This record gives sequence, structure tokens and C-alpha cells, in this order.
Amino acid sequence: MTLDTDDFLDIDDVTPAELDQLLDRAAAIKAGTDESRLDDATLGMIFEKPSTRTRVSFETGMTRLGGHAMFLGPDDIQLGHGEPLKDTARVLGRYVDVVMARLFDHADVETLAEYADCPVINGLTDEAHPCQTLADLLTIREAVGEDARVAWVGDGNNVGQSFVVGAAMAGIDVSVATPADYGMDPAVFERAAAFGADVEPTTDPKAVIGDADVVYTDVWISMGQEDLREEKLAAFDGFQVNESLLADTDADVMHCLPAHRNEEITDGVMESDRALVWEQAENRMHAQNALLVELLDDA
Repeated sequence: MTLDTDDFLDIDDVTPAELDQLLDRAAAIKAGTDESRLDDATLGMIFEKPSTRTRVSFETGMTRLGGHAMFLGPDDIQLGHGEPLKDTARVLGRYVDVVMARLFDHADVETLAEYADCPVINGLTDEAHPCQTLADLLTIREAVGEDARVAWVGDGNNVGQSFVVGAAMAGIDVSVATPADYGMDPAVFERAAAFGADVEPTTDPKAVIGDADVVYTDVWISMGQEDLREEKLAAFDGFQVNESLLADTDADVMHCLPAHRNEEITDGVMESDRALVWEQAENRMHAQNALLVELLDDA
């Protein structure tokens, strides 16, 4: 069974059954029991903002599948400057088999998907990071199981927003603690509710971690928010995932990376046996390979 969608712009572009199918396939690819190939397929990778994990995981993954990945940075193409984005999309759709785009504005990846005559994958926008959610859910399956309870602590950013919806789709109990002025879009909780989740956000980190199997955090100052640094550091006082916060729990810890050590998470926690961050990073490749195979299987 392949996916009933042409593009993957956020996690709920797939159904819960399709999400489960993707995770099963990712696990099989990782274990070597699924030897699917995408021989001679080309992935066009558009990067408006840089990333270690997104580029390396997609490029290496495509190579392992027998295909080719092409990096297109801000200096390589006229991304909305000099040429309309819809024209770039139309041209790319005639050259490559699939496009992955890492952009600032979510509307831009929607434009790519509308006009490109090939599948488009959201490699990150300011609103969503669904590929990270696939890796996160695979990691939780491996480390805890499907009955996990996860606490999101920190900024209500793109990673958190996709994760809350994905967790709801996977039947994972998730709670959210963010500073009052840095919460998630209320629409995220409405989307999660459509899958049976009742998420009531709080501003108290200690209130959500007591029975958590996993505590998940991310950077407080995302790329492009450097001018908000002092303001956000003050607002996030008490939200650091540190030894004190975790003292009364045996929870594992997740972080999508890159981490600002001793800011949102301490160096000690990152280097402890609690940390699942390296498994998360590896699982980006396996989860994305499953996605690529599913999207291109019938393309």
C-alpha cells in the first residue's frame, strides 16, 4: 500500500494508518529487511536555510536507495527572487523525481507542491517539521513502545507543533509546557483533538514531566530569531531540561538537534544515558527513506 497523498507538507497529510505503515517500513529499512530501491531517481534538495542533519540524512539516504540527491542552496537558484517560485517549481518538476525543501515561509512549500509535477517534501518551515516527527516517533517506538507518555518542554515551535499532532495520530499521550508568550498555535491542539488527543498546555514544566517516559525539548532561539535572544532567555527561565528538573523522573530525553548546550538543555543531560538524541538523528535517514519509497512507489 502506498500513500494516498502526492506531497508531505505536514504530518497529518497522511492518515494514522499510513503513518503506522511509514514507521513499519522505516524500521524494516533500518533492520535491513526492506531492500526497496529508487534506482536512478533524483531528489532535488532546496535549502533556504542551512542544516547538517537534513542535508546529510536525505543525501546519504537517497544514495543508499540507489538514487541521486542534488543540493540547491540560496546561491544556486533564484528562490522567489528574479523568478516566481511557481516557475521554479514547474521547472524542477520536469527535471527531478521528488523535491525536498527547507524554507522559512510555509506558504512557499505549499506553492512548490501546487506547481511542481512531482512529490514535494517539507524538510522544515517555520510552522512544521514533519520529517523530524517521523524520526521522533520511530525513536519512541524503539526506546519505549507505543504506549509512551511524552512531555514537550520549551518553545512551542515548528518541531513541537508537528510532534504534538503526530503523537496524537500514533496514540501517544503528550503534554506540553511552554512559556505563556511562546506557546503553540491553538490550531495544533484542534488538529490533535481530531485524532482523539486532549492536550491542555501549561506554563509549568514540572507539571508535565512527573509521569513522562520521555521529555522532549528544542532550542529556544531558532534560526532567524537571533534578535529575540535576550527576551527569550528571560522568558524561558525555569524551562531548562537539567538534572534538577529530571531529578524525580526516570524519563529519557529527546532533542532534535542542534542543541545549544547549557541553554535549553545541559551538557550533562546531553551526555547522559537518558539521551536518545543520537538515535533520533540516525532515524531521520531511515524514516525519510521510507517516505521517499512510499511517495515514489506509484509516482
